[in-house]
Order: sequence, then C-alpha cells, then structure tokens
Amino acid sequence: MEGNIAIDKLQQKKPDDIELMQDIARGGTSELGRLYLRHRERTVALAYRILGNSSRAEDVSQEAFIRVYKAADKYKPDADFRAWLYKIVVNLCIDEKRRMKRSSDLVKSYQYLRNVNKKTKNRNEEKDVAEAVHKAITKLNRRQRIAVVLHRLEGFSHAEISDKTGWSKSSIESLLVRAYKKLRKELINI
Repeated sequence: MEGNIAIDKLQQKKPDDIELMQDIARGGTSELGRLYLRHRERTVALAYRILGNSSRAEDVSQEAFIRVYKAADKYKPDADFRAWLYKIVVNLCIDEKRRMKRSSDLVKSYQYLRNVNKKTKNRNEEKDVAEAVHKAITKLNRRQRIAVVLHRLEGFSHAEISDKTGWSKSSIESLLVRAYKKLRKELINI
C-alpha cells in the first residue's frame, strides 16, 4: 500500500504556470495564490532592484499579481509566463518611478515660483512648500483638482485624462490652464 501512495505522489505532478493560468481564467482563485507563492520572491527582488525601496517593491509585486488575475483570460499559453509576469512588474516599476518623479517635480516647480535659492534650501522649506502646494490644490474646484492631479502627479497625458474622465480634450486643456493660473497666484507669495 505504501508503494501505491509513493507512485500516486509521483504521478501527481505540480501544475505548471500555464496550467495555473488556465485554471485562473476559468475562475479559479486558489491557483493565483500558488502562482504568487511560486514567484513572489523573484518579483519583489526585481522591483526592488529597479525602485530601490522594499515597501514599494512589495506593493508593485502585489499589484502585478492583481494584474495577472485580471488578465488571465487574455494570457496566451504559448507565451513564457515568467517573461510575461516580469514585463508586468517592470512596467509597474516604470509607472511608479514616473509617479515619484512627478510628485518631486511638482514641489520643485513651486519652489521655482518662490524663487528659493538652492543653496539655502532645507528640508523644512521643502516640507512647507509641499504643504502649501497640497493646500492650494485642495482649493481648486473638483474638476480642476482632478485634472491637475491626473496630469501633474500621475503623469497622464490630456488624451489619457479624457479616457479616464470622459471629458473632452479641449475641456481638459481649459481646466488645466485655469487651474495652473490659480495655483501660480496662490503660491507666488509663499
């Protein structure tokens, strides 16, 4: 009987990534957990090497598996799963770096408005500027605030904002022009 159990275990091979993806596409959820456990360390390591931040790397890895789950029905079994997964991770890292840069650029652009001498700049001034920018953005009307956040902080183009909001491109351009004018007036005296 013990021999039969050993043979059964040998015959029960672990499903490969493609089989797991096919099961996920059919609605299976536990298979995603198996994929996650199988590839988590490598995806976190890849994201960490790109971002240099462990908590952001963890977030990117988790988001990658959410994307895998949502796109399971579009996955083509002839594609190498790991290459596909790594492409998702790399693209998410690029997006994250862009977001981080946009956020930093926003503060820098308003520091320029203040005419801050870079030699005398310190962390408290940067914090004050960031708080002033945040406060000024919250004073914008809802549509202008959404347009500015999507454009400046999230890095979306006018066309992408239009797709996300349903507003026309000309409307978005007008919202951004008025919003940036208000922000300049609000922030010029800080």
